[in-house]
Amino acid sequence: MKTQNEDDKKDHHADHQQASSRLPPDLLKVSQDIDHYIFNLWSSRSGADSKPPDVPICVEQFAVLLEEIIDDYTRTRGHPLKWSQLRDDEAATFLESTNRISKLSKSLCHFSSEYKYAYSISRIGGVLQRAMSYLEDEFKSYLDDCKALKINPDTGPAKQHSIVKRDDDGGHVPEDQEAAPDHSNHHSNHNKELLETNKAAGAGGSGCYSEEIMSNLNKLAKALMFGGYEAECWHAYFVARRNVMEDSLSRMGFERRSIDEVQKTSWECVEREIVAWLRTFKYCTTELFTSERKLTATVFSDHPSMSESIISDLCRFTVIQLLHFSNAVAVTKRSPDKLYKFLDVYEALRDLLPSMDTLLRPQCMEELKAETLITRCRLGEMMINIIQELEITINADPPKNPVPGGGVHPLTRYAVTTIENACCYKETLDQVFLEHLQFQQQSGGGGEVEVDPTGSGAGESHHLSPFGMQIARAMELLDANLEAKSKLYKDPSLSMIFMMNNGRHILQKVKESPGASSLLGSAWIKKRSSDLRQYHKNYQRETWGRLMQCLSVEGLISSSTGKVHKPVLKEKFKSFNAVFDDIHKTQASWVISDEQLQSELRVSITNMVVPAYRSFIARFSQTFTPGRQTEKYIKYQGEDLEKYIDELFDGSAAGKKK
Repeated sequence: MKTQNEDDKKDHHADHQQASSRLPPDLLKVSQDIDHYIFNLWSSRSGADSKPPDVPICVEQFAVLLEEIIDDYTRTRGHPLKWSQLRDDEAATFLESTNRISKLSKSLCHFSSEYKYAYSISRIGGVLQRAMSYLEDEFKSYLDDCKALKINPDTGPAKQHSIVKRDDDGGHVPEDQEAAPDHSNHHSNHNKELLETNKAAGAGGSGCYSEEIMSNLNKLAKALMFGGYEAECWHAYFVARRNVMEDSLSRMGFERRSIDEVQKTSWECVEREIVAWLRTFKYCTTELFTSERKLTATVFSDHPSMSESIISDLCRFTVIQLLHFSNAVAVTKRSPDKLYKFLDVYEALRDLLPSMDTLLRPQCMEELKAETLITRCRLGEMMINIIQELEITINADPPKNPVPGGGVHPLTRYAVTTIENACCYKETLDQVFLEHLQFQQQSGGGGEVEVDPTGSGAGESHHLSPFGMQIARAMELLDANLEAKSKLYKDPSLSMIFMMNNGRHILQKVKESPGASSLLGSAWIKKRSSDLRQYHKNYQRETWGRLMQCLSVEGLISSSTGKVHKPVLKEKFKSFNAVFDDIHKTQASWVISDEQLQSELRVSITNMVVPAYRSFIARFSQTFTPGRQTEKYIKYQGEDLEKYIDELFDGSAAGKKK
C-alpha cells in the first residue's frame, strides 16, 4: 500500500507534468539547446570578426519552463513547496536549471551593449532573480530549522525535515508532531546534561547535523554563489549562525551588559558574571569556534574564501561581545577584594585569544589583539594599584594599642595574607608589573626603584622582578611598622616576644607559599631566620639572664676561709624565687601563637635554667639546716621549674602556680 507521502509526491509530479505538457518542447531538449547557445555565445567572443548569434526561441522557452517550475514551488495552492519535500531528481533538475540560467545570464550580459539582447537579458535576469529568491528562502529556512534541532544523546542527530501530507485541497501541510513523541523525560540526568551542552553549543558544528541537512545546505549555497548571490548567501548564513552563537552564550550564562549596567551592579553579582564570562570565553575559544568553523567549511566547501570570511566575522562578533564585558570590569571601582577576579579576567584575555590565530583573518586578529591589550593594560594598572595600596595600608596603621600578650598583630595577618594570595598568581603579576614598568620607561616615566630585599646590603635587588621588588618593599615597610609597635610594650622582653610572634608568622607563611618563597628568594628567608634567632637570644638575655644572675657564686664564698656566706646564700635563693615567680606570673599570660616556636622557647629556657639551678642546689643546699630552713629558702626543685616553664606563653590571664 502506498503511503500518503508517496501519493503527495506523485500528485505533485503529475501536476508538474500537466503544466509542462502545455509547452511544445520538454525541459531536457530546451536545456540542450541552451547549452549549445551558451557555447556559441562564448565562441563568438573569441572570434575577431564573428558577430554574436541572434537570440533563439529556446531562450524564451527555457525561461517559461523554469518560471513554471518556480510558480509550482512557490505559489501552488497557497503553500510554498519546501526544499525537503522535493524528490531527489526534482531537486537536482532545479539546481541544474538555476545553474544553467545563471550561465546564460552571464553570457548574455557580456553583450549588454547589443540592443538585440536587451529584452532577453531582462527576461532571463528576472527569472534568475526569482529562482535565487526561492533558493535563498530555502537556505534561510534550513538554517532556521537547524537552530531548533533536537539532539538525542543516545541515537545521534534526528532527521530535521518533517513528513508532509496534502490536505483535501492538495496543499502541503506538516504532519502533527504527535507522530514523533518526545522521550527526553526517560533519559538519565547525565544524558540531560549532555543535551543541555549540545543546546548550549547552538547545534554548532557539522557533527550536530544529519548528512542530508549538510548536503542540502551545501547544494543551496553553491547554487546561490554560482548565481551571483554571494552577498545574500553570506548575509543569510552569518545572521543565522550569529543568532545561534548568541543563544549559545546565553545558555552558558553570559549576557551582554553595558559598562553602566556593570558599574551599577553589586560586586557580588559581577563576580558571578565573571565566572560565567570565563566559562563562556573558554568554551568559545576551545569548542564553539572550532565547531562553527567545521560547519562553515562544510557548507562552503567550494568557496574557502567565503568560509574564512564568515567564520572570521562570526568569531569577531562574539569576541567583541566578550571584550565589552571585560572592558566594563576593567573600569569598575578599584578595591582589594577585586584583585583575584581581575587576575582571572587578565589571564583569560592573555591565554585564550592567541588560540584564535587560525580562526581569524590577520587584520581582524590584530584589531582584537589591540583592543584586548587596552583592556589588559587597564586591568594591569588596577592590579598594580591594589598591590601598591598595601603600602598605604601599612603606613596608615600607626603604633597604638599594643596587642595583648605580644601576639600576631592584625596588620601582619592582613599584609601576609594579601601577599600570600597575590603570590599564587606570581607569574601573571610578574608579567603585569614588567609590562607596566616597560611602558613607564618607554614613556619616560622613570625606571626601577632600588630596594635591598634582604636588609643586609647584599645588593640582591637586581635578582627580583618588578613585582618581587614591590612585595619586598611592602615587607620592609611592615618590618618598620612592627618595630615601632614593639616599642609600645614597657617590658623589653614582651617586645621581643611580639617581634618573634610576628616574624615567625611572616616567615612560615612565606615558606609555605611556593610563589612567595620563590619571589622573595632564599637570601630573604635566610635573613628572616637569622633575625628570629637574634630576637630569641635577646629575649633570653633580657628575661632569663637576670634570673641566672641569682645563681652566680660571686660574693657567696669567703676568699679567706672558703666557707659559704649563709646570709648571702639566703638572699640569692630569695631573689631567685622572687624573680622566677614574677616571670611565671607575667609570662604565663603572654602569647606564643606558633606551637613550634612555643615549644622551642620552652625547651631553650629549660635547658638554660634547670641544669644550672640543679647544680646550684647540689652544691649549696647542705648549707641550710635540714627541715624548715631548707623548705623556706629552697622553694623549687628542678622538676618544679620544668613544670612551670611549660606553663609559659599559653595566654592564660595569670599563672597557674599557687
